[in-house]
Amino acid sequence: MLLATLIHRASLPCPQVGPDQAARLLEEHYGLTGALHSLGSQQDLNYKVDSPRGRFVLKICHGDYAAVELQAQHAALNALQAQAGVRVPRVIKALSGEELLTLTLDSQTLHVRVLDYIDGQPLTHQPHLGREVIAGFGDLCGRMSQALASFEHPGLERTLQWDPRHARELITHLLATLENLPHREALEHVVGQVENRLRPLADHLPWQAVHMDITDDNVVWQRDAQRHWQLQGVIDFGDLVHTWRIADLSVTCAALLHHAEGDPFAILPAIQACHAVTPLHHEELQALWPLIVARAAVLVLSSEQQQRLDPDNSYLLKNAEHEWEIFQVATSVPFELMEAAILGCVGQALAPIADQGFAPLLPGLVGREFALIDLGVLSPHFEAGNWEQAGIDQRLLQDAAAVHGLAASRYGQYRLSHTQPDSAHEPKTFALHVELHVPQGTSIEAPFAGIVRPGVNGELRVHSSGANVRLWGAKALLQPGAAVLKGQVIGEVQGPLTVQLCRTGLPAPLFCTPSRAQAWQALCPSPAALLGLACDAEPELDPEALLARRDASFARSQKHYYVDPPRIERGWRNHLIDMQGRSYLDMLNNVAVLGHGHPRMAAVAARQWSLLNTNSRFHYAAIAEFSERLLALAPEGMDRVFLVNSGTEANDLAIRLAWAYSGGRDMLSVLEAYHGWSVAADAVSTSIADNPQALSSRPDWVHPVTAPNTYRGEFRGQDSAPDYVRSVEHNLAKIAASKRQLAGFICEPVYGNAGGISLPPGYLQQVYALVRARGGVCIADEVQVGYGRMGHFFWGFEEQGVVPDIITMAKGMGNGQPLGAVITRREIAEALEAEGYFFSSSGGSPVSCRIGMAVLDVMEEEKLWENAQVVGGHFKARLEALIDRHPLVGAVHGSGFYLGLELVRDRHTLEPATEETAVLCDRLRELGIFMQPTGDYLNILKIKPPMVTSKRSVDFFVDMLSKVLDELA
Repeated sequence: MLLATLIHRASLPCPQVGPDQAARLLEEHYGLTGALHSLGSQQDLNYKVDSPRGRFVLKICHGDYAAVELQAQHAALNALQAQAGVRVPRVIKALSGEELLTLTLDSQTLHVRVLDYIDGQPLTHQPHLGREVIAGFGDLCGRMSQALASFEHPGLERTLQWDPRHARELITHLLATLENLPHREALEHVVGQVENRLRPLADHLPWQAVHMDITDDNVVWQRDAQRHWQLQGVIDFGDLVHTWRIADLSVTCAALLHHAEGDPFAILPAIQACHAVTPLHHEELQALWPLIVARAAVLVLSSEQQQRLDPDNSYLLKNAEHEWEIFQVATSVPFELMEAAILGCVGQALAPIADQGFAPLLPGLVGREFALIDLGVLSPHFEAGNWEQAGIDQRLLQDAAAVHGLAASRYGQYRLSHTQPDSAHEPKTFALHVELHVPQGTSIEAPFAGIVRPGVNGELRVHSSGANVRLWGAKALLQPGAAVLKGQVIGEVQGPLTVQLCRTGLPAPLFCTPSRAQAWQALCPSPAALLGLACDAEPELDPEALLARRDASFARSQKHYYVDPPRIERGWRNHLIDMQGRSYLDMLNNVAVLGHGHPRMAAVAARQWSLLNTNSRFHYAAIAEFSERLLALAPEGMDRVFLVNSGTEANDLAIRLAWAYSGGRDMLSVLEAYHGWSVAADAVSTSIADNPQALSSRPDWVHPVTAPNTYRGEFRGQDSAPDYVRSVEHNLAKIAASKRQLAGFICEPVYGNAGGISLPPGYLQQVYALVRARGGVCIADEVQVGYGRMGHFFWGFEEQGVVPDIITMAKGMGNGQPLGAVITRREIAEALEAEGYFFSSSGGSPVSCRIGMAVLDVMEEEKLWENAQVVGGHFKARLEALIDRHPLVGAVHGSGFYLGLELVRDRHTLEPATEETAVLCDRLRELGIFMQPTGDYLNILKIKPPMVTSKRSVDFFVDMLSKVLDELA
């Protein structure tokens, strides 16, 4: 009887009621008129109704469904209206006063009802759901479970094809009746696995009324002003039933696998959130993954059957691909792994493997000292990128064994050699084994009684009911299938020996991703007890605790990137590496022009530190050599150098030079610009992104002029220079009228803070002439945009065809060493002497000078300026191609390796896409890229990577950027 009911229910086609017929039903029975739009459904027929009285949903289902089942849904909806936090539709009564109508139409018996419409959108076709949304689904499951915990109704006692209690019967029947079924073997294999795992748990699972369809189809969301998804409500109660409580969460998690991008661990935030609201029993957590797999199998089989019954149902066709994806993700990992992950994410764990009484695996080496080799992210054995060499870990172990006799790796260490640059995926860095270099012929004994099992790739395995030991590099002395006693000799070492301990016989990897490490550790714990060797990696510092320590001692106005920043302790070329071996593409760092970890920088700094580091009042060669090198890069006529520590100090000094030379104090600066944090540099900085009070807190000696932004400024286009110059003329007239002497004009010759926007042609020529005519000096702030980064020219002012009076620079000069400079003419430099001498304690130190010269040498030897031109040109072309594909992309600014991508919501009004930009940057970080917004509206990606950035990295960045823009569409 049960099977017959399931078969009948599963084989019902969608009712045949056209839009015109549905409109007549609505008007006749509900007095509603309006436009009807078909909504997708598998077996019911749903229409959205836009009526003068509001928006509603007309629901039509087969008369085969008992009316009491639909009445149960209405009762639940009415009960939930009073529940806080769970928004559901209202039931709309017909003109007759009934909530449910049973009608006959074209020989079809139909149940008809109308519900309130909840505005929002389902997330079915969103390719990516963030952690917050996934957790939101889980939280909703927990709240719905609470809300329905005491709800009872006779209509809940029904036979439903989606009820997981009947999954085995339904799957078995459909497998037997559906011919030419894709993936039949995989589906058949699943049935037995699910049954074996659920059978011992079924009697321990609590029952209640459950919604059974809290999915991406039946929960609607809307984006808020910050572009984050906000839950609006639950719209379909068609699967309401009395069954296992955990079934609700299993349905939700199965649906979320469609958005997991192949990673089933993506659902864990939903489980955590549900458990936080409605604590789940241990048995429920154990049953959850088998129920998810069963749900996936039922989805694909039911979909296949419905498509054959109703081949014109577009809803079915659209969802079929999603359902196969769910099944493939659900069956991509072992049941044991997901059980460990689910328990671990809520603070529970599998029982540990009993290690009491293990016999030594290598008894002849007990008590001998091993050299434990650090292969982690901070290992001193790794330098200059040598970890990228194939087999580096094994060579380091071999070399250590040659010196010490015995060498071993550490279990549970994140291996630097397994990091993957330019990858959106977590690398498999976590070692679930130990590698040993011991003498050939060393005897291997069974640590416990068991059976010898053969494995692939020369694996030797001893299997027991409670544990397995897996060995590579061992010669077996027993036949496969032989029973062994604890302490019995089973083989001998014939090469580097790899040891892995597992609780089951499942095929465990030797390395796993950081996100799966906790679960795999539960299944494959440390073999230290077998080896008698303290070979476990030292636990990593808790990142949250470390961040709390930073906040408790480091002034919090010194912000860090991201709310939960990864801990970065290593870099190489144009990548930064966290403590778990994840490599992030660095698109932020215009300081490390040569890239991170450059061996020349390390060697030069170490050599000079070993000799001398002091201040510039002492006489040494490096300061003269470096000053000469800088002057050789400057325009003719510039013959004096000041060496300082930073761009802020350079700009501050430039302003003092302008004051001293001109005899005035009044400075012109450009709106939306940033020049530093000292008193003077901050005074001429007007970027409200860096200082929200910038426009209201300028001292009276600072006169901001209109920002010459050719893209979104007051005047647009390449011929706008005269319009912007009028603002300069206006301010100069004000200064003259007040009988005050102009000191100078400071400006980035390429608009760096706005993402590298070129100034309108001729702008600086006209402004410099006006300023000089009034006795002022012209300062080119090249801190961000100069020193070859722009590619086609070394200095930003070269694009404008001008020569400033003072050049300031820093950033890339020292590749991270605190180093800045001011270059000017002798008469300007010596004007400062009237006010006293200038001194910077560390500016121009021997170490800084040697590093500064080494940076110039490497830039030339490695052709980094050429790289900025060639790869930078490719970069800009690829970014510009995004304009035609993604409406959010308004413009691409800059050149070389100083680029700006401006995001706008409307290309005519140029409404800045501030919130979208923030979401995009956070998502890029998840994909392995560091990027941050800039500009006064924080809607610009200021792209300024190390100048060693490769075409491969550029393509990876643009591909991921395009992917995220698709997600935001």
